[in-house]
Amino acid sequence: MKELPRRILGVVIVLVGVIALIFIMLRIIPGDPVSVLLNEHVSQANIDRLTQNMGLDKSLPEQFLTYLLGVFRGDLGRSYTMQQPVLSLILQAFPYTVRLTLLAIAFAWTIGIVSGVISAMYNEKFLDYLFRGTALLGISVPVFMVALFLQYMFYFRLSLLPLVYDGSFVSLILPAIALGWNSAGSVARLTRSSLMEQLGATYIDTARAKGLVYKKAVVFHALKNAILPVITMMALQLAEMLSGAVITESVFSISGLGKLALTALQTRDMPLLQGTVLFTAFLIAVGGILADIIGTILNPKLRLG
Repeated sequence: MKELPRRILGVVIVLVGVIALIFIMLRIIPGDPVSVLLNEHVSQANIDRLTQNMGLDKSLPEQFLTYLLGVFRGDLGRSYTMQQPVLSLILQAFPYTVRLTLLAIAFAWTIGIVSGVISAMYNEKFLDYLFRGTALLGISVPVFMVALFLQYMFYFRLSLLPLVYDGSFVSLILPAIALGWNSAGSVARLTRSSLMEQLGATYIDTARAKGLVYKKAVVFHALKNAILPVITMMALQLAEMLSGAVITESVFSISGLGKLALTALQTRDMPLLQGTVLFTAFLIAVGGILADIIGTILNPKLRLG
């Protein structure tokens, strides 16, 4: 806990660096946001007026300083294309991402932990190979491939679930599985490896010698110690998912943070894209701090250190 102020200061420095990086990248790539907003037959006077209104006539250092000061005041600018405050647009889209993320993380953690435990309990047997292979498949297959496969199977072939998000809970099932599939594989692999270390400890042999059933020794003793690094990784996964699932939200037409960022990129809406990237970086940084805090609370050794 004594490291918390230093970590917060580090987060602020990282966020300033993220702002500078995205600010520079958006201005060196080809294209002009003014030309995107106006058609090719508009007069030069209108182009100059819009450029001035958007503040693009100022030097890059002036633009960066103006934006940075606005961020510290809680002002992320105004969207060029939607003509609304960027922070307002982000807050409108974020609840959709939260609902998707919570369902995806519930799927990932449940499947991942159960698979990891079963794999460790049946080490070097058929179930172990099966779950290890499935976990490796989950990590290796891209999200868009999983999403398209789920749509093909459960909508076109079986007609069980909606193709895209329509506001209902049922329509969130497929995108949640697609988003959580990769995380489930990571959780399963880490759970298995951490549990295998604990199963070789002497206290497990002692518990077995006292007559405790093997499965109970695994679940009630070994898993209690093996789950600590898994929980830390799960906190980071939650922050990463909350930061916006661009591909998943695009494939399933969910108006969340990821789709908002993709729209901003396609239209060269610099304030909106800067705002979504900054908000994403903030969530990931906060997730890292929360992961450290959770690990410190759950692990007495870290508290003593």
